[in-house]
Amino acid sequence: MTAARTSPRDRYREQTRAEIKAIALRQLAEGGAGAVALTRIAREVGLSGPALYRYFANRDDLLSSLIQDAYDDAATAVGSVGDQLPPSPRTSLRLLADAYLGWAAAQPHRYLLIQGSPLPGYSAPADTTARARAVLGPFLQVFATGEPDEEVRPLVAELAAWAQEDEAAAAWLREYTGLEPEDDRAATALAGAVLAWSQLHGTVSLEVSGQYAGMGHRARTLLTCQMSTLAAAFRLPDDWPERATG
Repeated sequence: MTAARTSPRDRYREQTRAEIKAIALRQLAEGGAGAVALTRIAREVGLSGPALYRYFANRDDLLSSLIQDAYDDAATAVGSVGDQLPPSPRTSLRLLADAYLGWAAAQPHRYLLIQGSPLPGYSAPADTTARARAVLGPFLQVFATGEPDEEVRPLVAELAAWAQEDEAAAAWLREYTGLEPEDDRAATALAGAVLAWSQLHGTVSLEVSGQYAGMGHRARTLLTCQMSTLAAAFRLPDDWPERATG
């Protein structure tokens, strides 16, 4: 199928938007979200202040676009692990965590942008949750293969109720695991993913903010230990179920 052609005006608009975002990302890296200044960006791009608003309605609109891009890039980084089909769920869990840590450590300003509200009074885009869930989706696939120990079953029970009451959560499960909410494996997948997400962000946020400096360990080593503990708690298998039965 022939790709749809874009007009010169549309191409110019996209190029200008990309240039604006590149400058905003540089400002973000230099001073955080508060340093993103539309007047400075307009001057650097060669636009008047009012002209810049033809591309982004305001600073929140620009930040929202940067947040959407960051989630999409993080999802690509994590999703690439699944594309390689690692040999086991245990290995996959470690590689997924490594991929996210690598993405965040390489561009900490983008990681910090998507964690919490970047500015007082800012409201995240409506599709932020869906984009965040795309990052976490591959973790669902891993934990759907597990059998939770007694210690994590209370969380499994709570998330079983969530999966059956929240259609968005159910749709998320179906997309990444093919499981219906009533399936016991669905709640196991959710519990494992939520626990992994919590531990992952604890380690990553401390790493990118420099809190581990001088402590004598690497964030990746700590994260590997955490994921190994989770793999044991969910008794993740040493092979994918379809391989074991094939």
